[in-house]
Amino acid sequence: MRFFWVVILGVVARGAVAQKLSLSLDDAIRLASEYSLDAQLAKFSYTGAYWTYRSFRAELLPSINLGGNLLNYNHSTVEARNYETGEINYVDNNTLANSLTLSIDQNIPLLGGKLSVQSYLYRLDQFEYDRTMYNSQPLRLQYTQPLRTYNELKWRKKTEPVAFDRAGRVYLESMQNVSLRVTGLYFNVLSAQSRYNQALATLKDRETLYEQAKKRHELTTLSKSELLQLELSLINARVESKDLKLKLDNERFALFSYIRATDYDRVELVPPTNVPDIVLMPDDVLQRAYDNSSYLPNNRLQLLQSEQSVAYAKSLKGLQLTLSGEVGFNKTGYSFSKAYSRLNDNEIVGLTLSLPLFDWGVSKGRVKIAEANLDVVKTEQEIADMEFRQQVRSQVETFNTQSSQFTDSRRMLEIAEERYQLTYRRFESGGVTVTELNTAQQELDNSRAQYISQLSSFWTSYYNIQKITLHDYRTGTDLSDGYIYELQK
Repeated sequence: MRFFWVVILGVVARGAVAQKLSLSLDDAIRLASEYSLDAQLAKFSYTGAYWTYRSFRAELLPSINLGGNLLNYNHSTVEARNYETGEINYVDNNTLANSLTLSIDQNIPLLGGKLSVQSYLYRLDQFEYDRTMYNSQPLRLQYTQPLRTYNELKWRKKTEPVAFDRAGRVYLESMQNVSLRVTGLYFNVLSAQSRYNQALATLKDRETLYEQAKKRHELTTLSKSELLQLELSLINARVESKDLKLKLDNERFALFSYIRATDYDRVELVPPTNVPDIVLMPDDVLQRAYDNSSYLPNNRLQLLQSEQSVAYAKSLKGLQLTLSGEVGFNKTGYSFSKAYSRLNDNEIVGLTLSLPLFDWGVSKGRVKIAEANLDVVKTEQEIADMEFRQQVRSQVETFNTQSSQFTDSRRMLEIAEERYQLTYRRFESGGVTVTELNTAQQELDNSRAQYISQLSSFWTSYYNIQKITLHDYRTGTDLSDGYIYELQK
């Protein structure tokens, strides 16, 4: 396991005595994007899609292949017929056969055919007769062309680029899911940390006030009931601080386990209070979502695959034809040189066909099912598009309200802190009761929790928008810029 101080980015030491390390939300997201298991899964998934697309592109290029059968020894009794009398005899066979084929193959996506240029050599050693025979085809040109049939490579040429484009956008969206996950864990820690720190401060205040209250009680300026109420408040503060410490430890463990960091005891989280002043326009966000997210490529791929199924179903209906042809040269001889001299022409052309005369409507049913599925996909995409538009607009409206709500919650916290300090000082001078002090304390706790909650809501909303649009509104750049290079280098 790597040590936290080795892998953390942008961590700055604060305080010469305590040697505390600060971790911002951006730092936590960068660490999670690099080391979390969710990020690793997203990278592996995209890498698989990348090599799938690379393999497909390779299928469109010529391939050079070498094949053969070597050292095929055969010592057996075989059937032989006398060509003059027709009599069948069994003779001893003792042979060694070797063959090699060198070919250059090229698929033709537009036509669905396959072109192959080959060079073939066969050698047969017959030990019974002490004779060696060669059969050569120095040049053989083959072409196979299906007619009125399904062209898989043509359809893959349409679907594979879209699938790869979608995979890249899904990868970026998965990384935004990592950001959202880290944001939730980060603010869980901040909330627990804020409550714990406040509990410690409250406990310290209660201890001080309780000591003062005992002196005032001795001077009869404080009733026994108020003294007991303050003691009870002190005990509650002590119990609460212990409970909150346990919760804080659990939340910290969840966060740092997710980013796979160790040795984090000295790390403190810094609330991301630098909220950017951004106002989003729904139409602009929707357009960026269409341009950048996986939504449109995913729809396009679903539509292409449905159309592909229709084409495949139609190809199985009616007459099936396959044209195959071969031209070249060949020669047979009892020596290697004779097998390559005075070559003979070699031409083969053929047409195969298949025609189902009556299939009880099976072929028609396949086509109707595929067409119905295509109509379903189109309708579902229309419904999904309306929902997508509504979702984007709702997210924009939510985000635009977060900034003002955060400003209000910050002001509420400032007021609650000031009111508590005033109430605390008045209690020390005997101007207010323990109940009023507890009320001010509770208002301060609620305001602090509300402040952290609004801060969390803002950044969660921001990263949701960033996930939808794959656009960083703080820098004004698309997240897709250069991501393929970053992933592959």
